[in-house]
Amino acid sequence: MADEPNEVTQFLKVGTAEKDEKRELSAADTLCGFGIFKGPRIQSWATEHMFMVLFGIAGSFIGMAFSYFNGTITTLEKRYKIPTKTSGLISVGNDISTTLTCAFLGYYAGRGHRPRYIALGLFILAIFCLLMASPHFIYGAGEDALKLTHEYVNTSYFNATQEDPTLCQSRLPDCVQAASQWAPIILLFVAQFISGIGCSLFYTLGLSYMDDNSTKSKSPAMLSWSAFLRMLGPAFGYSLASVCLRFYIDPQLKPLISNEDSRWLGAWWLGWIILTIIMLISAFFLYLFPKELPSARARRLKANEADAVVHSLTELSLSDMLQSVKRLAKNKVYVYNNIASILYFFGYTPYWIFTPKYIETQYQQSASTATMATGTVALAFSAAGVLLSGYVISKYKPSARAMAAWNGIVDIFTVMGILCYVLIGCADSDKTTSMSPSTPDSCTASCHCEYVHYAPICGPDNVTYISACHAGCNSKLKDELGRLTYTGCKCIGAIDIANVTELQYARQGPCPVDCYKQFLIFLGVMCFLKFVGASGRTANLLLALRCVSSEDKSFALGLGNVIVSIVSFIPSPILFGWILDSYCVVWGKTCGSKGNCWLYDTKSLRYTINLLAAAFIFAGSFWNIGVWYHAKDLQIFDEEIKPKKDSQLELNELSSERKQN
Repeated sequence: MADEPNEVTQFLKVGTAEKDEKRELSAADTLCGFGIFKGPRIQSWATEHMFMVLFGIAGSFIGMAFSYFNGTITTLEKRYKIPTKTSGLISVGNDISTTLTCAFLGYYAGRGHRPRYIALGLFILAIFCLLMASPHFIYGAGEDALKLTHEYVNTSYFNATQEDPTLCQSRLPDCVQAASQWAPIILLFVAQFISGIGCSLFYTLGLSYMDDNSTKSKSPAMLSWSAFLRMLGPAFGYSLASVCLRFYIDPQLKPLISNEDSRWLGAWWLGWIILTIIMLISAFFLYLFPKELPSARARRLKANEADAVVHSLTELSLSDMLQSVKRLAKNKVYVYNNIASILYFFGYTPYWIFTPKYIETQYQQSASTATMATGTVALAFSAAGVLLSGYVISKYKPSARAMAAWNGIVDIFTVMGILCYVLIGCADSDKTTSMSPSTPDSCTASCHCEYVHYAPICGPDNVTYISACHAGCNSKLKDELGRLTYTGCKCIGAIDIANVTELQYARQGPCPVDCYKQFLIFLGVMCFLKFVGASGRTANLLLALRCVSSEDKSFALGLGNVIVSIVSFIPSPILFGWILDSYCVVWGKTCGSKGNCWLYDTKSLRYTINLLAAAFIFAGSFWNIGVWYHAKDLQIFDEEIKPKKDSQLELNELSSERKQN
């Protein structure tokens, strides 16, 4: 009998030790840093505000990388002779990997050390940036770019003894098989594919970590400021692209043409080196954060929810994930909100990817100007829209129905703005399509221009021709300033001008086109759409976060990304890229392929792209009505302002809320 109290005491000691061990492990989850990078000073950074700032800055770098790709996509097409539908396929590589990995990463990694998985995502994105730059170091600047430099001219290109391939040829020229361009295309696609895995880790886990480690009352402001910081990234990305594209693709060479010329190839690869470095720095700082912020742990322990959280973190079976899918499928707010987002993204994706290309082709602006306008000007309005909406939501705490209604209004404004795009055309730009080679004139029938590359010349009648061959020119002269003049051009002035012999000449380069006024009008409408569209982002994200339970939050975001990627982000760029190619009138044709497109039927293209995009977004607005209807009981904030009621009714509501929680 004397041993019984000792056994009981020993049992109690073991139980106490186990509890203390669990507490120590739980406390260790709130420690900031690793290795030599830890201590009281670093621990003071483990706050929700610091995570919001660093997460937002890192997100801005990711947005910077993808907008940099969008800003340089036309240069990549010219350099590697890529059709637009192929570049659209390259751009969806990240969405394909997101589709394959996002749901599983959101479910399994969401139960682990989320900041370290977020840092892993940034490291993967650094590899993506390095791979994107690698084709330049493997394949160089390319022969087409070298031919337009003083160094090349001084060696062979303009030797009097060498026949100029752009002039009218008396015999069919030998067809030289171009080197295969599939290797750089595959390399670019692999880089994009890898980036999707990094983005899945970063966004799915980062947003849920921020929402779980902050109070519901602070969450809208936190999400808005984080979104604002992330939206600075595209502005910086387009600005970086604009600066890099001002330099020639090989900065050591002196080009013959200016960056206003459509044949200009800028240093597209330069920005990827910078982006690789800043991705690695961002990964280091986010790796320092603990598994759970100390303030969040204090709130959890105060609410006596530790056991429930530990239980949820240990349920990692496939059957539990299938149960989560069933719960989400029955959630009408979640389903309708995703359908509305799918249709909106399908219609608006081409503007995110191809806006610089659209400005270049429709308004004849340089690649540098197009990327600068898309980035610094338009995205400044996006940032303002996010900040203003975050302030309004935090201050006035609108209901879930009010947020859903505003999302529907945003869709309607977007449709109206896109319909305005249809009307904003440039007659001078539309006129350039008249030099299509589809119906060759008798003046060039014997010139054999089929494989002559795009080298525009301008006649005295202010008409641009694809090349000297397409104008029927048979000789050229160079003045003392090094400017080229093509003479003996059979197609210039042969019909309307009487004195043909004096006017059959042309100068190198395209004729000047003045579309600047139309470009400014387009820019104004685009800024308005950016502002309105961004004002609905915070509301849409809050609806997505609040309409699901806390244990399904990471998985719901991941599953939503998978669905949107499959139905919108993957097919949309391919479809609209195919549409762009279908309205091409001048291809960089070689023996092996069509190459890239140099000139489009701008009027037909403008109508088709904008009307189709508007139709998808308009269809999505109807699903927001369903979100509005079913969101009537959805609680966005911890405490909502309610009218005074009798005490018994208040007690009943409090009891109901406790049961729901």
